[in-house]
Amino acid sequence: MKKIGFLSFGHWSPSPQSQARSARDALLQSIDLAVAAEELGADGAYYRVHHFARQLASPFPLLAAVGAKTSRIEIGTAVIDMRYENPLYMAEDAGAADLISGGRLQLGVSRGSPEQVIDGWRYFGYVPQEGETDADMGRRHAEVLLNVLKGEVFAEPNPRPMFPNPPGLLRLEPHSEGLRERIWWGSASNATAVWAAQQGMNLQSSTLKEDESGEPFHVQQAKQIRRYREAWKDAGHARRPRVSVSRSIFALVDDRDRAYFGRGKDNDQIGIIDNMRAIFGRSYAAEPDKLVEELKADEAIAEADTLLLTVPNQLGVDYNAHVIEVILKHVAPALGWR
Repeated sequence: MKKIGFLSFGHWSPSPQSQARSARDALLQSIDLAVAAEELGADGAYYRVHHFARQLASPFPLLAAVGAKTSRIEIGTAVIDMRYENPLYMAEDAGAADLISGGRLQLGVSRGSPEQVIDGWRYFGYVPQEGETDADMGRRHAEVLLNVLKGEVFAEPNPRPMFPNPPGLLRLEPHSEGLRERIWWGSASNATAVWAAQQGMNLQSSTLKEDESGEPFHVQQAKQIRRYREAWKDAGHARRPRVSVSRSIFALVDDRDRAYFGRGKDNDQIGIIDNMRAIFGRSYAAEPDKLVEELKADEAIAEADTLLLTVPNQLGVDYNAHVIEVILKHVAPALGWR
């Protein structure tokens, strides 16, 4: 059994070909797709965060709205770029969204991907400390977030507060119990996957990673997951970790599917991203029976407990609900995912 959710980047464009032509469209359709996915039996609604772009950027109002409109589906991010975040303010926002949803928040965070502007985090007021890289700063922010999510008291109270305080030091409020164990780290390398395990975070591995061996993408990603689990065991954490992978998967069952995605077999791609040699995983698009056979060979999907389907959100809610429904009904059962 696997948990199956969708991952939306929330693109919007004023182009006549786009069903999401404004930021408002992208936000409202993101909520509607989560509602539809829950009705179809999907397990998760996840959103990507990008700054300075025509995409989803401020996740917590969206997550709170999705949490209020749904009752069962997990809601989450994949991922929030921690270089841009005030971890204490973020802990308050995350606690509020988690309480609204009834404890369904699965918060994916990371160092983040290349952004639309140079050193965009500087515009948000964040600068690496002496001797730090921006990646170091992102991991430091994440460690602060993890610490405050424990709910421990640390702040000296005002002796003459406006409202009465409980005795002793104070913690951030609202605090949502258990959220600390539902933080995920988006990792592009084996080393950061090991670091995530040591920190006690779940693992998100996307459709790209550092090309560390020259092997096919799914093979490298499966090895990354195994190294993460070994590091988790070595760290002595009590609970069982969760691991997600993202994939572009389209079952071709009608003329729309074939028009959009029937371009034949895709392959892994190699590119340079932030001075890193990266390997980008292939997309899957085929008739359901052929798709099942292709997905059986994906080692990383087999290793993961959660699969996030990347959706083309600009094609509209109805079409994306169709994409999710076909996978749930015609592909997942044949693979033992359901």
